[in-house]
Amino acid sequence: MRGGMDQPMGGARPLVAGDGEKDALPHCKLQVYTYTCDVGKRENVYSTAERVRKEVGEVSVLVNNAGVVSGHHLLECPDELIERTMMVNCHAHFWTTKAFLPKMLEMNHGHIVTVASSLGLFSTAGVEDYCASKFGAVGFHESLSHELKAAEKDGIKTTLVCPYLVDTGMFRGCRIRKEIEPFLPPLKPEYCVKQAMRAILTDQPMICTPRLMYMVTFMKSILPFEAVVCMYRFLGADKCMYPFIAQRKQATNNNEAKNGI
Repeated sequence: MRGGMDQPMGGARPLVAGDGEKDALPHCKLQVYTYTCDVGKRENVYSTAERVRKEVGEVSVLVNNAGVVSGHHLLECPDELIERTMMVNCHAHFWTTKAFLPKMLEMNHGHIVTVASSLGLFSTAGVEDYCASKFGAVGFHESLSHELKAAEKDGIKTTLVCPYLVDTGMFRGCRIRKEIEPFLPPLKPEYCVKQAMRAILTDQPMICTPRLMYMVTFMKSILPFEAVVCMYRFLGADKCMYPFIAQRKQATNNNEAKNGI
């Protein structure tokens, strides 16, 4: 999220725009403010939002990017982890938007960015909680976008970001069919950021990376379910999360053995 940049916080070093991107930004001093907030708890979101307004200023760009994954099959997943996934990946969007949208509406100016996932457009086995949370985030974003249009608040833009698997380690071990992997490798975080920033700066309503995700989403919408299953099996996407889940389970077992549990 972005707000005013007036007073430096204690000990923080101002960043000079132009050092690495002289052609992209004017030469000026920028101050970065950071806050620790459990976005799954609405009271924490609201109190942190109030601090931001007092210490920085009003927020004009809100980026909902927080995300977690449990890494368990449904029947093996503790209830509290399912709740955590839903609270962080989906419910938090309600709290952050409620905290910052009123001023945007008053000014008819702002931008709300929802970083969802390709798994918010189509699903796969073994990550029911994650898919449900991302589908929820996509539904929230689309409904909010319609509400802003219905209210004729054209100065408030929205952008939905739905990337394929990103190489951050969050889904380490996830594998599709080896013959297909060279054509659909995990995305570099830097590439995803550049694509998202381009979409935001050009007021693009939605961005899927890579573009092949648009085709997969379209085919899922028009093909019978059994045909979609066949497509998943051909791509190796039907059980792509199983190696990831197995690694998570092994890591959990190792930690419990190490701690003598």
